[in-house]
Amino acid sequence: MDNKRTSHLPSEKFTWRIENFSRLNSVKLYSETFIMAGYPWRILMFPKGNKVDYLSLYLDVADSINLPAGWSRHACFSLAVINQVSVKKTVKKETHHLFNSRDSDWGYTSFMPLSELYDPRRGYIIEDTCIIDAEISIPKSGKENQAAGPVSLESGDQTGQMEVESSLQDREREMKTPPLSACVSVEPAQHTGNPSLPAGLTSNPMDELVDFWGLGKIENVFVPLLEEVCSKHSSLIECQRKRSQRFVEWAFTSLGRVLHFLKTKRVKDMNDEACEHLQILGEELETFRFDLSWLEPHVQSALGMKNYLEKAMRVKKLRENVSALEMEMKRLKAKLAAAEIDLEIAKRDLVQAEEGFEEKDLDAELGYGRP
Repeated sequence: MDNKRTSHLPSEKFTWRIENFSRLNSVKLYSETFIMAGYPWRILMFPKGNKVDYLSLYLDVADSINLPAGWSRHACFSLAVINQVSVKKTVKKETHHLFNSRDSDWGYTSFMPLSELYDPRRGYIIEDTCIIDAEISIPKSGKENQAAGPVSLESGDQTGQMEVESSLQDREREMKTPPLSACVSVEPAQHTGNPSLPAGLTSNPMDELVDFWGLGKIENVFVPLLEEVCSKHSSLIECQRKRSQRFVEWAFTSLGRVLHFLKTKRVKDMNDEACEHLQILGEELETFRFDLSWLEPHVQSALGMKNYLEKAMRVKKLRENVSALEMEMKRLKAKLAAAEIDLEIAKRDLVQAEEGFEEKDLDAELGYGRP
């Protein structure tokens, strides 16, 4: 492990070599626990995909079960599947996440197609060995947030802003990557998430970043949504005017995620995991201290859809049960009507058969010599 550090933002790398990769029988596999930026982590992998035809890859807080209630840890990180033939073909994805007790692992359900990973000509598995790298950068304020939650960034509080911005600058220099706004503009799906929602959101390439009102580069998919709400709520722009461009990009990207979620999800999508995903997005958005009194009712309404769905499913099931019983009643009534007709016919045939019929003792001897 490379233990390179700076005063603001540690950036370290862990390499996981997985031998006999094609022989793995486990549905999911954890790496050994490694310490990075002072915290224990693990890589979580689904070698055959987490209910999808993709390699599923996540970063996991290894000691989450032992942490106190209300803990949180904000980390920027990247995961990479190394191409052992050509480093230029290495698949690397970067994001950031606020890890907490409800969401102690985060990553990509659809990291790369299994067909590419297992293709021996591609170079991702050589001599049945797969190599995965993880790099993690944690803002200086991250340790302070271990129990207290996200950094408070009031409009007049420049300290938190400076720490975050300094962290972003250090990260760019150390990792030699594009600005954080380009790398982590959309968060991936959690590993326990529904793969279809899954499919959650995925990282978009840099050419999909567009200018948003001169404030910075934002994901193209978010811009129309942000323009709509900012036109109606000018305070969203005003509260960020004293921030740096990079900070503003991060703030509006976070807001864009929530808006995109509410815009693209349907009532039927709001299961347990979708609600958890929305709650996490909302908690991260709180870090930027927008005035979101206008948005809160919509978020709460979306979260309330889970209870509605449960009741709707119960009502649907009961309706189907009633419908099935009604059909059975009709069938039985029709059968009863047919039986009544058969009974009348049988009674009529009996009357005709009894005409001129004299009953005899069937047990009597036949005898002989009788007239």
